[in-house]
Amino acid sequence: LRMLQVKLIVTGDDFGYCPRRNQGIVDCFLAGAISNVSLLVNGSAAADAAKLARRYNIPIGLHANLSEGSPVCEVLKTNSSLLNQHGFFHGKMGFRTALSKGLLNMSEVKQELKAQVELFQELTGHLPPHMDGHQHVHVLPEVRHVFAEVLEEYGIKYTRVPIEPGLHNCDWIPPSLMDFYLGVEEDSFNTVDVFTRHGIRWPDIYIGLSTMGKNMSVSNIWSAIDAAIVEFTSKAPAHPAAQSRTVTIELMVHPGYPSVPPIGGCGEGPDDFSQSWERLHELQTLIKPELQSHYKSRNIQLCSFKDL
Repeated sequence: LRMLQVKLIVTGDDFGYCPRRNQGIVDCFLAGAISNVSLLVNGSAAADAAKLARRYNIPIGLHANLSEGSPVCEVLKTNSSLLNQHGFFHGKMGFRTALSKGLLNMSEVKQELKAQVELFQELTGHLPPHMDGHQHVHVLPEVRHVFAEVLEEYGIKYTRVPIEPGLHNCDWIPPSLMDFYLGVEEDSFNTVDVFTRHGIRWPDIYIGLSTMGKNMSVSNIWSAIDAAIVEFTSKAPAHPAAQSRTVTIELMVHPGYPSVPPIGGCGEGPDDFSQSWERLHELQTLIKPELQSHYKSRNIQLCSFKDL
């Protein structure tokens, strides 16, 4: 482990969700605690987030959103299979239910994903170097194919595949949430071939489900990183990354100051997780000096997707 060079991308998700989220993410970046952000272009503070990224030179990619709030594609705002009876996206679980019932039109999914890439480019002045899915919708059946086509079309090289080593051993995760995570994991396994066929890449290791919200602590992040590296190097002695002695990891985080309704969200106001103290807890944990010094002692270099 000592010899291994680790490139760690610490991605702050949901940039653009609300001004207080933006501020928390910027504070984290300036403290050297995150190295990359993922923008919700339909977030209520997306334009502000893009300005902040430019001002502070924060590496930024696209957090594609098909499950929360409103679409950005004009044509889909009024009449579309992606909307519920209230005119908003179906929600984290609602989207999955509608998909499993065959109610979602994949050409509309593609239309909306392309509109989000275009809006990202409009807001930031460049295409996203990486693009993943809000609430992990991008690895779902059918959606994964459309998502891969869009990335290939725009030449977006990197994504996220949320398969977390050691997830099964995390006995602090409540069963209902664990069921959701195991569903995400299964969908991710089934997505690997699709993304590979389209020439899309992702870091060697993903971490973030086991360290979210109140479960985040310095020691928790450390044991997750250490366990993942051990598993990766034991599994993949023939893997080129193991040979080159460099391993890449993405740690997904959600820092911010809690949202105060009615401000925030993606058209419907902020959700419970955004209003909770858990966002602040993540921020306070990530900026702890002992976390930073641990990175240095382990030869871990924080970077963004464009540094890979």
